[in-house]
Amino acid sequence: MTELTNKENPVFGVVGGGSWATALVKLLIDNDRPVNWYMRDTDAIEHIRRYHHHLKYLTAVELDADKFNVTDRIDEVVEISDIIIFAVPSAYFIGEIGRIKASYDGKLLLSAVKGFVGEENYTVAEYFHNVHGIPFDRIGVISGPCHAEEVSMERLSYITFSSKRIEVAEYLCRFFSNYYVKTIPGTDIYGVEYAAALKNVYAIAVGICHGLGYGDNFMAVLITNCFNEMKEFINASHPDTTRKTTHSAYLGDLLVTCNSQFSRNRTFGGMIGKGYSVAAAKIEMEQVAEGYFATRSIKEINEKYGLPMPVADTVYSILYRGCPPAAMMRRLQDSLC
Repeated sequence: MTELTNKENPVFGVVGGGSWATALVKLLIDNDRPVNWYMRDTDAIEHIRRYHHHLKYLTAVELDADKFNVTDRIDEVVEISDIIIFAVPSAYFIGEIGRIKASYDGKLLLSAVKGFVGEENYTVAEYFHNVHGIPFDRIGVISGPCHAEEVSMERLSYITFSSKRIEVAEYLCRFFSNYYVKTIPGTDIYGVEYAAALKNVYAIAVGICHGLGYGDNFMAVLITNCFNEMKEFINASHPDTTRKTTHSAYLGDLLVTCNSQFSRNRTFGGMIGKGYSVAAAKIEMEQVAEGYFATRSIKEINEKYGLPMPVADTVYSILYRGCPPAAMMRRLQDSLC
């Protein structure tokens, strides 16, 4: 690991063609970092090369194609990059990386995925370690609070980089920090990955209530209970005496996802609250609402722990059991404090 963290100008590979991948590519090229960018959409690749902006996501962001390599050859990106960032929706993660034949040897793998993958409901860090045998000192995690839209607009944002070895997290921070992004190193990869998934579930709950017409007073109580539920689950499932869940990667990420106009999970929940069926809301959404998939994963993971999770359970009942949102939220009211 010493050899990797001693590289002064590592080459970055970005896997994914959505908004978060686009924002990360912009951030890296703004910092004069060498970047190889993989995406499957060949039309989007050609559009970026010719017109210097993405065809579908963050279309106002200028992307100088002379400053990076964009390709539909995923093995090429893995082979010639030192640090590989995975920024694909969790639902598509297994299928996407299943196409990789190149070796991960000597690479630092960095997850920007917010959710669980595979039938085992692994976090991405767990997946790479358990399935591919990657040592944890070569795995990192990117966490918020930061929406791709605001990063791309160069609005001040704080990004946490976590690895089980603090020197790896500090090394990663060096390459992403600039005048509009502040970076924070950490070691709690489990906590930040679970928090990133759970906050999307809770943003759906907030969106449902907003769609049903609840006001700010109730929302404040609901989000407070969401935070307590998240904290209890993370601490019980993955104890860590150094974890501070009031920090931005936990509480901050929850707050921005529950409240922001850019939150696709809140938007998805809002549609459900206004009467859309789950199927119709999924079709209407132009981007993936990660919380939909995370809701089922959390339900299955919690079968092992049996922790009280009334908010997450309510969202599960609405999304997967077809229970009426208004009635379920009225029932939830009695469990809040």
